[in-house]
Amino acid sequence: MRIAIVSAPSVRRAPPEYVQALAKGMESMGHRVDIIDAWTDDGMRLPGYEYIAVTSESISFFSAKIPEVVPKILAAGSSLMGRKSAAFVKKGGIRSAKTLALLMKAMEKEGMRVNWSDMLLSPAHAEALGKYIGA
Repeated sequence: MRIAIVSAPSVRRAPPEYVQALAKGMESMGHRVDIIDAWTDDGMRLPGYEYIAVTSESISFFSAKIPEVVPKILAAGSSLMGRKSAAFVKKGGIRSAKTLALLMKAMEKEGMRVNWSDMLLSPAHAEALGKYIGA
């Protein structure tokens, strides 16, 4: 299966270690995985994937808000209606559950079917979760 992982960390930087570990877990199950940086990519490639996993973080320790690039990249990838997807949030801050809910709401607004959501506790946890995608 072709899987896209949209990496949307709280600030512009290279994909975090937990995103790479998630991709490694998915690849170990035989999937083709591409990591798409939400800060630099325009999202036009997203409709070409069978499954889309979106990873994000809250913008600060006390906030539950997701980075503003998440809704932008999802809106740019037209025809995401009905696409199976997963929402992952890096555990951190005091409102991680609310951050996950906001991420899922942004994905569902674009018509994506979020069939899995979870909080990523560590890179090892992310790799273990990656092995269950598409299984």
